[in-house]
Amino acid sequence: MTEENVAAVAQDVVETAAEGSVSKKVSEDYFADFDFANLAIDMNAMLKAGVHFGHQKSRRNPKMDEYIFGIRNGVNIIDLQKTVSRLADAVRFVEKIVSEGQDVLFVGTKKQAKKLVESGARRCGSPYVIDRWLGGTFTNFGVISGRTRFLRDGEEKMKRGEYEKYTKFEQMKMAEELERLERRMGGIKHMMKLPAAIFVTGVIEDTLAIKEAVKRNIPIIAFVDTNVDPSQIDYPIPANEDAVSSLRLMMAHMVKAVLSGKEKAMAIRNSAAAAAVKAEK
Repeated sequence: MTEENVAAVAQDVVETAAEGSVSKKVSEDYFADFDFANLAIDMNAMLKAGVHFGHQKSRRNPKMDEYIFGIRNGVNIIDLQKTVSRLADAVRFVEKIVSEGQDVLFVGTKKQAKKLVESGARRCGSPYVIDRWLGGTFTNFGVISGRTRFLRDGEEKMKRGEYEKYTKFEQMKMAEELERLERRMGGIKHMMKLPAAIFVTGVIEDTLAIKEAVKRNIPIIAFVDTNVDPSQIDYPIPANEDAVSSLRLMMAHMVKAVLSGKEKAMAIRNSAAAAAVKAEK
């Protein structure tokens, strides 16, 4: 690829990812037909997805210097060897904590990440946040748990028809309240305890989530682009966090890590159950 081509592609990634690349239908499931079985940490796949394209040189954060390979036509190029190494570390960590029965909370509130995060989290059965981060989600978890319990109970009552005894106006107001809560915290309504880790797609956009995770000593996994400060991230993964193609590929590894962790957890439970049955005989 020539210098001119690199510059053109990089400019397209940086400037148009937030516009044309997110034109997919809201209902589309980005990971419904994804081939997780053959997914491997591969540098060539990252190159094709544009994972190596950072931001313009003028937006470079000095704390990202160790993850930058060089500059082409004013665009920072991420060192994919570092990406491969850091991604492998994050995958091992996620698999371990999930195999121990813990949750990883997926967070992505930036426009181009929202539907990808929701799709990925649903695919692997993880809690997620794609709307505005609710202050106190970690630091005041008791209050948040009370609201999610109210949401779960309300939805169950609605299904059982327990609200039919109220007037139509009252039913409408109750339905509106449940809809509002579902929109704001539907992704965490089944999160009964604090997660063992948080996975963030946008360090700048989701700074509140990161701050609360730090306060509660919750490990943070995050994509770090060339314009961010990675110092508070426990498992930084240098990657283009603007292009949907990059986000989808890199998120797929996180989804697969959770799925693999759950498979290990299931195998451990089955082994324990089999040992218990054998001991009883």
